[in-house]
Amino acid sequence: MNPYSDLVDRYLAVWNEADGDARAAAVGALFTPDATYTDPLAEVRGHEQISAVIGGVQQAFPGHVLRPHGVVDGHHDVVRFGWELVPAGGGEAVVVGFDVAVRDTDGRVRAVHGFLDKVPAPA
Repeated sequence: MNPYSDLVDRYLAVWNEADGDARAAAVGALFTPDATYTDPLAEVRGHEQISAVIGGVQQAFPGHVLRPHGVVDGHHDVVRFGWELVPAGGGEAVVVGFDVAVRDTDGRVRAVHGFLDKVPAPA
């Protein structure tokens, strides 16, 4: 197994956690207290703000989940992986992107840099 796959599995599980309290606990376990998350639509810091961004995506796309897309790759403390947002029952991805996560010395995520390759057209 790819040594970075466990981190990506845990990361995607956090994004897929619908219960707010469970998601907050999972964010606290996976991310350092001062972790940052930056993508074209968000720039946040800390557990509370990261959890809020995830909750916002879940509200914008109810019934959708993130799943891995492509190969998980990494070196040193940097992990690169693709993902896609799909209906929970399966179907075509509505959003596709990739993230680059930087790990701390204890293996927790201290920064995520997200990129969006496919986004829905504005209504």
